[in-house]
Amino acid sequence: MKKLLLYFYILGLFSISIWDLNAQNKASFELGSGLNFRMNDGAYQFKIGGMIQPSVSLEKMNSAKPDYYFNSKRTYFNISGAALKEKVSFFLQTDFSLGTPLLDAWVAYKPTNNLTISLGQKQSIANNREMLIMEDKLQFDERSLLSTSLSGSGREFGLFISQKITLKRLGIIPQLAITSGDGRNSFGIDSRDVDKGGLKYCGRIDVYPLGLFVAGNDDLIADLAHEKALKMVLGGATSYNSGASNSVGEGHGDFQFYDVNATPKLPDYRKFYGDILLKYQGFSLLGEFALTSATSLDGSYTAAATTSPLIPTQISEYLALGTAYNAQLGYVTKNGFALDLRYDELIPEFANNTNSVLRKTNGMTVGFSKYFKQNNLKLQSSFSSINYGNNTSKLVGSVLIQLVF
Repeated sequence: MKKLLLYFYILGLFSISIWDLNAQNKASFELGSGLNFRMNDGAYQFKIGGMIQPSVSLEKMNSAKPDYYFNSKRTYFNISGAALKEKVSFFLQTDFSLGTPLLDAWVAYKPTNNLTISLGQKQSIANNREMLIMEDKLQFDERSLLSTSLSGSGREFGLFISQKITLKRLGIIPQLAITSGDGRNSFGIDSRDVDKGGLKYCGRIDVYPLGLFVAGNDDLIADLAHEKALKMVLGGATSYNSGASNSVGEGHGDFQFYDVNATPKLPDYRKFYGDILLKYQGFSLLGEFALTSATSLDGSYTAAATTSPLIPTQISEYLALGTAYNAQLGYVTKNGFALDLRYDELIPEFANNTNSVLRKTNGMTVGFSKYFKQNNLKLQSSFSSINYGNNTSKLVGSVLIQLVF
């Protein structure tokens, strides 16, 4: 995979080297907007961009000595393009801080201004609102406990359909998706590592009762645009993963169940999310709720050669089951200084099972940010206190600088 990506980059650099600027072809660069090429008077567009996040962080469990980390939290490189006449666009993004760098790789067709059909690997519509936000646009330097406990990268491979409906001030955006249900890079490392189970069916609807957010302010949690009038979006998402073999439904082969005939049999995994986001003159308020459950458990065995069936509470040791809450409050001044607060709580479905994937947890986070050039150049710091129960707690602190190019 890395060699294939390298070939793409070399091809892009070669194309730049033979670039011929004339009346119809233009090139430009701006921090946050990347290196842009416009051909045939803008009919064809190509962009090279990326993002780096060097960071310093520490973690301290109870009274133990803290552990310190110095790394690049994220190192993104992306290329994108569009053929306006053909109504086709594409996006490819990698994170070289990961062992398997491919994050996004999709092609989209837009038959009308309000309808988009995408095929490939991209952020799933079936998660909470914070998981819909790109990593370079997060309100804090890390996602919430709700997001990290019930999702992985949030990417999936499949077919995505989005429609935008506007009725005077009212905005409605329904979305549908059918994905592999096995998360990012779901086809594995070679042809023998195939997907497990069936497909995942997803739906989401977002309603803007007071009108859409200002352009460019809809893919952020923080209100950098300082909405002049109160704006809000109410959202709901649900998914049904037929045959899950990963704790959050974003992977495969992590566990295997069988029926009485020793034939592979996987549980179905369901998720429901509800969220609300309000923005007004620099203030923002995000509230999120999540509920997960499992079905198709009858007649399941944890091993092929066993007579002991899976007991109801035991499924929580394989799938993240329960409810979760997340609330974020923030304010950004017009000079780019921001103060943000967050509270999270996780409640497992079977609280008495100490081996559950989802553990009873709550946490509080305070964040300070300075936006130098909108979200493209910023300095972020955060301090979190996480309580896992049983007198176990963790303190986490971090500082990072983000540069989007």
